[in-house]
Amino acid sequence: MSHERVSIRTKDGDCPVHVFTPEDTSKGKWPAAIFFMDGLAIRPTLFRMGQCLADAGYVVLLPDLFYRAGPYEPLEPKKVFASGDVREALKHLFSSTDNKRAAEDTAAFIAYLDTRKDVAGKAIGTTGYCMGGGISLTVAGTYPDRVAAAASFHGGNLATDTDLSPHLLAPRMKGRIYVAGADKDSSYPPEMAERLEKALSDAHVDHRCEIYPDALHGWTMPDFPVYNEPAAERHWRELTALFNAKLR
Repeated sequence: MSHERVSIRTKDGDCPVHVFTPEDTSKGKWPAAIFFMDGLAIRPTLFRMGQCLADAGYVVLLPDLFYRAGPYEPLEPKKVFASGDVREALKHLFSSTDNKRAAEDTAAFIAYLDTRKDVAGKAIGTTGYCMGGGISLTVAGTYPDRVAAAASFHGGNLATDTDLSPHLLAPRMKGRIYVAGADKDSSYPPEMAERLEKALSDAHVDHRCEIYPDALHGWTMPDFPVYNEPAAERHWRELTALFNAKLR
């Protein structure tokens, strides 16, 4: 695994960031991608996923968006789920970030990418999972001249009545958007999917929104009980096709 650990200064403090690059270093430069984590925080599964994306030919940044909450021990998803109330178990972490703060942090992430000699070009891709899905779309609307492709996988709350809802940024998006939802996900019900689709269509955003059948919220994560291997493999195919089309 080609895994670096760096600290990136944001306006709110020092954010730990994990950087993955392809194992094959012969090509020298690759497009950049930012991987926005799910709510179970930084842990080995995300390292493996970051390296998998890097080996498809990308410099991948995995920032710890919970840095404002201070140091924490790596979480074990099975224990968190066994608690019976995931939100309560993680509230001290969830309360430390949101779409707006994560998007503000991303200015520093992009500035860091611009300093790396192994990054090719200015266009970047973003992908996010669960809470990171909404952040990925928010970043696409916040930095439209840099984000050429953005994906959300089992992201929740993508079209709500709050000021932080990602769908409100659709008129600013210039990159290609891909959204994959689970067909059994209370955080992304059919009416929300329709609302997001309408916002993207009305804004003439290049996009595709899909619902994966027989998939539950969190299906891409190998350390989750709901991990769905066929759907997870489909996610990798869609993500790499999206990035290959827009970042190369």
